[in-house]
Amino acid sequence: MKYLTGEEVRALELKANEIRQSIIEMLTAAGSGHTAGPLGMADIFTLLYFAVLKHDPKNVDWEERDRLILSNGHICPVLYATMAHAGYFPVEELLTLRKFGTRLQGHPHRQTLPGLETSSGPLGSGLSQAIGMALAERMNNPYSAKYFYCLTGDGELDEGQIWEALLLAGKEKLNNLIMIVDRNGIQIDGYTKDVMPLEPLAEKFASFNFDVQEVDGHNMRAINDAIGKAQAVYSQPSVIIAHTIAAKGVDVFERDFRWHGNPPGKGPEDRVPRDKQAEVALQKLRTLAGMIQSQDHSWYICSLHTYNPI
Repeated sequence: MKYLTGEEVRALELKANEIRQSIIEMLTAAGSGHTAGPLGMADIFTLLYFAVLKHDPKNVDWEERDRLILSNGHICPVLYATMAHAGYFPVEELLTLRKFGTRLQGHPHRQTLPGLETSSGPLGSGLSQAIGMALAERMNNPYSAKYFYCLTGDGELDEGQIWEALLLAGKEKLNNLIMIVDRNGIQIDGYTKDVMPLEPLAEKFASFNFDVQEVDGHNMRAINDAIGKAQAVYSQPSVIIAHTIAAKGVDVFERDFRWHGNPPGKGPEDRVPRDKQAEVALQKLRTLAGMIQSQDHSWYICSLHTYNPI
């Protein structure tokens, strides 16, 4: 893994902020969709697509590419936004999210959008798909350098299929599998600690023969270092429990499970009126929660253009 310089970290953080803005814009245009998870995972997706994954937006079927499998497909706005900013398709197409005839369905559909590895739907199924891919790759090419990254939600861990899949991955010692759990503590109808407590989560994963790390899911360097360590593990699959803030970047939305399945304009009104939710969210992101007073982002764009790891 490549060490990230301070300049590279800053550029990635700024790119993640751009991606968050795109998420708000596309959800507002769609009038439906999930807000909390996509905003919370923007840093991890930015790091993956702009610094970690072996991939080529101009050659989506490149055989040597790493595979990214999104198991909790309802957070696909962050996947679509990151792919668009990485060059897979025009950023303007993001505004077609969930529209009739769009390539950007409410859950990823691999037959309509080049660059997707799987179609998602029922929670819990993506990890099984990733394990099947990783196992097949090892059988076909024992010396393969590909990694299979499976991203899951913590509420998704309520699904029994997850634990069946973990059993197989641990048994087969799939060291080419890296699972990243979005540990934001919320799910659609409450907080995970109330709906179905998961702790001690790290110990549970370890008991299934996984190498386990816990990181701040908004610290680019910490996430990057954790992935580097996971790549170095030889005889186990790896899981990174990424502690994230639901709806990160928009403080009036953050940590509130009611933003799990609502877009701006249809969210809870106790902090921001619905007709102002998109405007407030974009203002906070464009000014980094008030740290930038001017709307002139020339310095911001310049910083982004200094780093292009693809």
